[in-house]
Amino acid sequence: MRTFVPLLSFCFLLFSAPLAAQKKNKDRARDLGVPFDGTPGKNNAITDVPGVEVGYTTLIRDTGKLIYGKGPVRTGVTVILPKGKTDGAYPAAWFSLNGDGELTGLPYIEDYGTGYGPIGITNTNSVGTVKDAIGQWSFKKFSKGDFVDFSFGLPVVGETWDGMLNDINGFHVKQEHVWKALDSAKGGKVAEGNVGGGTGMALYGFKGGSGTASRTFIIDSVQYTLGAFVQANFGGRNELTVAGVPVGREIKDLHPVLHDPKRKDGSIIVIIATDAPLLPGQLKLVAKRITHGIARTGTYSHDGSGEIFLALSTSTPSYANKGAKETWEVLPKWKIDPVFKATVEATEEAIVNALVAAEDMEGINRNKFFAIPHDRLKEILKKYNRLAAGK
Repeated sequence: MRTFVPLLSFCFLLFSAPLAAQKKNKDRARDLGVPFDGTPGKNNAITDVPGVEVGYTTLIRDTGKLIYGKGPVRTGVTVILPKGKTDGAYPAAWFSLNGDGELTGLPYIEDYGTGYGPIGITNTNSVGTVKDAIGQWSFKKFSKGDFVDFSFGLPVVGETWDGMLNDINGFHVKQEHVWKALDSAKGGKVAEGNVGGGTGMALYGFKGGSGTASRTFIIDSVQYTLGAFVQANFGGRNELTVAGVPVGREIKDLHPVLHDPKRKDGSIIVIIATDAPLLPGQLKLVAKRITHGIARTGTYSHDGSGEIFLALSTSTPSYANKGAKETWEVLPKWKIDPVFKATVEATEEAIVNALVAAEDMEGINRNKFFAIPHDRLKEILKKYNRLAAGK
């Protein structure tokens, strides 16, 4: 069921932590009967990977005509902490499906196969602010004595563009918002839809935003977990496919109300985390498989859609001789198909979860994106005999 929460003029809403903007018992895609392959973890979220935390700050203020620097504001910041509130390093790799976007810190990851500390996701124009704030937070929290560590200046921060609903040139995300998201980050259930960096995003002509999902799988009697987190802001209405069903073509109304319709396709940032022990080169292969999960939802990746992905493992090498020797324990190449499969499945479900969780939102100049109607989504899945049993 679609819900629309009116926003009062000159009100300011600021939410932090994964659950603050999440309604209790809010439906997710599986609750509606969308059939997915694979077995999710306890919370069906990236935080099912042990040690991973997620934090948000959501900024919503004012309605009506765009006034640069004042609003309306529909934006925020998301942080993902792969090693919790530490500056711990982790094996990582990245892949760009289409480079019309930004994800900072990639040259270091490309050359050394390692990331460290928190990851941020926000709107396009706030990348610099979020990058600096993560670096400052990390320096204050982890710097020891007079030691000067340049690495705090190389955080990983991604973006998608929320300028159809948000005063994006007003630079409303500030240092304190990033620090609030970092300090409040936690494991467990994760809010989805109009939260954090995903607050002002659109998806397949509906309201989009933040989404997550996870998978568990067994390799040689050992159970591993993989989680996906997406900030989804891409795709045309007619492309939308849910569980193989052309849902976008079936819903011919509820198109965005755009009084300033200058919009190219958006973008998607995807973060994959797993506790499976993988080398950076193997994680590069995982990052590439994200493309299959996105494709399952219908997109062909428009020229203006920035689609950049990061895959990481929380299983790190051990060190001996005071750090002079590094020892890795990894899965062999011929054992990692379950990791690829989990990546595709979790990415697809995270995108659909973002779509289902989002709510109607009106932003600058009364531009408005509608949430996908849950009842009609179920009817369409039923029409194509794809609604899960018992729904």
